[in-house]
Amino acid sequence: MPVLSFMSSLFLFVVGLILAAIVAVFVIDVTQTKDAVRKNYPVIGRFRKAFSTLGEFFRQYFFAMDREEMPFNRAEREWIEKSSSGHDNTIAFGSTRSLTPVGTAIFVNCPYPTLDEDAEETPGVVIGPHTTHPYLAKSIINISGMSFGAISKPAVLALSRGAKKAGCWYNTGEGGLSPHHLDGGCDIVFQIGTAKYGVRNDDGSLSEEKLRAVAAYEQVKMFEIKLSQGAKPGKGGILPGAKVSAEIAAIRGIPKGKDSISPNRHPEVDNNGELLDFIARVRDISGKPTGFKSVIGAYGWLERLCEEIHARGIESAPDFIAIDSGDGGTGAAPMPLMDNVGLPIREALPIVVDILSRYGLRDRIRVIASGKLITPAEVAWAYCAGADFVASARGFMFSLGCIQALKCNKNTCPTGITTHDKRLQKGLNPVDKAERVKKFVEKIHYGVGLITHSCGAKNPRALKRYHVRIVQNNGRSVAMDELYPPHETKAEFAKTS
Repeated sequence: MPVLSFMSSLFLFVVGLILAAIVAVFVIDVTQTKDAVRKNYPVIGRFRKAFSTLGEFFRQYFFAMDREEMPFNRAEREWIEKSSSGHDNTIAFGSTRSLTPVGTAIFVNCPYPTLDEDAEETPGVVIGPHTTHPYLAKSIINISGMSFGAISKPAVLALSRGAKKAGCWYNTGEGGLSPHHLDGGCDIVFQIGTAKYGVRNDDGSLSEEKLRAVAAYEQVKMFEIKLSQGAKPGKGGILPGAKVSAEIAAIRGIPKGKDSISPNRHPEVDNNGELLDFIARVRDISGKPTGFKSVIGAYGWLERLCEEIHARGIESAPDFIAIDSGDGGTGAAPMPLMDNVGLPIREALPIVVDILSRYGLRDRIRVIASGKLITPAEVAWAYCAGADFVASARGFMFSLGCIQALKCNKNTCPTGITTHDKRLQKGLNPVDKAERVKKFVEKIHYGVGLITHSCGAKNPRALKRYHVRIVQNNGRSVAMDELYPPHETKAEFAKTS
C-alpha cells in the first residue's frame, strides 16, 4: 500500500508539472507579439515548426516518388549508393523516368553497336600545352571544388585517397591546400577563389611566394581561378564562423571562429584584359596550366575575350574554362542567387563550346563541365555537347554517404561530411569511403561506356551532338546538332587556330 500511494502521488506530481508547463507556455504565447500563429493558437501553434522541420524527412522517405525530389531524386541517389557500395545497380520492369518532359535527353542507339573487343580506351587530353608542366588528364569524371572547411577532414581524406585509386583529379575548392588533400597522393587542381585563401597576403592580395610554394608540390597539376560558382554567381564564398576552426583558419590565412566571406570578385580582375593578365601571372609563377571557372549568364564577354586572345597571341589563352551550372550546389548561399541567377549547364555548355569553335580556340582551350552531372547519362550528354571533362561535387558527396539532409550550412550534417563536430565525423571512415569513391568513378566510366557503345562510338570522347536528341515542347525530339549546328571558324581567326 505505501508503494501504491507513492506511485499515485508521483503520477499526480508529474501530471501537475505537465499542466503547469502547458499553462506557462500558454501565457508566454498569448502575451508575446513576434509570432502570430503562436499568439492566435497558443501551445498548439508551437507544433507547426516541429512538423515543418520533420516534413522534409517524412517526404524523403514516405511520400515522395522516386523521381520527384529536388535537387536530386531518390532514383539518382540510390543509383550512386548502389554503385559506390558495389551492389547491383540494375533495375527491373521498366524505367520510372518519363521521357516526355521538355529538355529530356534521348541517346540514339545505332543498329550495329560497338563490340567490346572493338571499343577503345578513352584517350587522355593534354591541358596547357604552352606551359612548363602540361597536364595529361585521363578520367572522364573528376572531383569538383569542395573546400576543407565546407567539408570535413575525414571527407577530404576519403576523396583524396579515392581519387588516387580511381585515377581522377581532386579540386581543392577555394579553401586552400591542406595536408588532407595531399594525403592520398592524387592529382590536385588548386582553386584560387576571390579571397585567395592559402595564397593570400594579409590584405587579401595574391602572395607570389605562397603561390610558388603550392606550385612546388608535384601533385598540384593545375590552377583554377574562380570567377563565380553555380549556386551563388556574383557572391563570394560563405563559410560560417562555426566551421572556422584553428586548423582551417591557419590554412586559409583568416581569423579563427569568424564568418569567412569572400569578395564578389577578384579586386584586380575587372575586365577581359585583366583576366588574361591574372591568368598569365599565375601561370608564369607556377609553370602549370591555368584556367578559370565561371557560371555563364551574359556571354558576349566571352566573344570579346576570344578577340583579345587573338590580339595577344594564342599562348595568352586560358588553358581551360570550367563551366558551372546555375543549379549548382554549395554549403551556404542566398536563395535569390541559388534559385534564379545563372544559366543551367544544359544551355551554357553548348554556348561556350560554340563560341570557342567560332573563334578557332576550341582545341586550345579545354572545357570542363560541372553542375548536377552525377549519372552516366548526364555525363554522356556533356561529352555529346562538347565537353573535354566532367567534374562533380555532389555526386562524390553521395558516394561518401550523403543523404541529402540539407544541413550543409548548419555544422550538423548527420553523415559527417559537412560538419566539424567530432562526434558526427566518427561515422565517416576515410578508408571505407575512399573505396566507395573509386567504385563510383568506375561505375560512371562503365555506364558512359554502355551509352557510347550503344550509339556506335568507340569511346566517350567520340560522342557527338548527333548522338543525342532533346525533347521539345511538341513532345517530339530533335537532334542536338540541329539545335546547336556546327559553326565554321571565322575567317579572320582561321590561320591562328
